[in-house]
Amino acid sequence: MPLETLQNCPVCDKSSFNNYLNVEDYTVSHKEFTIQQCNNCYFLFTNPRPSEAEIGAYYQSDDYISHHDEKKTNLISKAYTAVRNRTIKQKVELINSLSGSKGSILDVGCGTGVFLTAASKDGWQISGTEPDPGARTLAQKRAGASIFETIYADELDTKTFDVITMWHVLEHVHLLNETIDWLYKHLKPNGKILIAVPNPQSFDAVKYGRFWAAYDVPRHLYHFTKGTMKTLLQKHNLEVKSILPMWFDSFYVGMLSSKYSGGSINYLDSVKTGLLSNLKGRAKDKDHLNTSSLIYIVSKK
Repeated sequence: MPLETLQNCPVCDKSSFNNYLNVEDYTVSHKEFTIQQCNNCYFLFTNPRPSEAEIGAYYQSDDYISHHDEKKTNLISKAYTAVRNRTIKQKVELINSLSGSKGSILDVGCGTGVFLTAASKDGWQISGTEPDPGARTLAQKRAGASIFETIYADELDTKTFDVITMWHVLEHVHLLNETIDWLYKHLKPNGKILIAVPNPQSFDAVKYGRFWAAYDVPRHLYHFTKGTMKTLLQKHNLEVKSILPMWFDSFYVGMLSSKYSGGSINYLDSVKTGLLSNLKGRAKDKDHLNTSSLIYIVSKK
């Protein structure tokens, strides 16, 4: 399949890049993709990359478990499900703590709708988007609400939301700046956007290098650091109010990373690396928090 090449940095629009890392797609194609770094703002992005029309083929794998709902017996899938069930409750508690009342929420890239269903049961008015047709069908059945293919659905055009969530979604979006613009326009004045993304500056990312599972090329088009995330959002009159850790991600990512680097999961190494990553990534202030994945709490300026 032909690839598209970005000539300008999505964050600062400059055109001078260096090759940062070559990473294999361990999930589907087993082809190698290049992550480049902008020489001006240091943004990391997969380049060249599959076009929006072609990227769907790189999600066609039973191993891409966020799009599947069936019970699997392998340990990685069991771990993913167990962690997901635990973190769903924490996510609902988080949105409740950020909003004065249980209003309207849009979950962009809602997968099979587990989080939206929990939010609905807790009293929120839910909406969701999900491009994968199979996952979208499961989400609609589970949540009992309309789930749209994209944020550009006509039904969403006139709506605004108290909370918009993107749980490990922004790194997948081809139209990055257009998406941030849309989020700004559809967020209520005192609303919050929650953006969760992997952190390539974490201890586990540095340790595993090109085997770090959260690079997940070519599905992950962008690899956000705290600095580049803030720069991107500032372009769109948004600001990061706080940053929170996702403690469980280091263990799950560690299992996959050890499998990619050694051919099979090294459970002891995964746990040790996860603990170290969380320990080294802890911080009292948001600017120094450095865990495997981060949640950015964002509001309008």
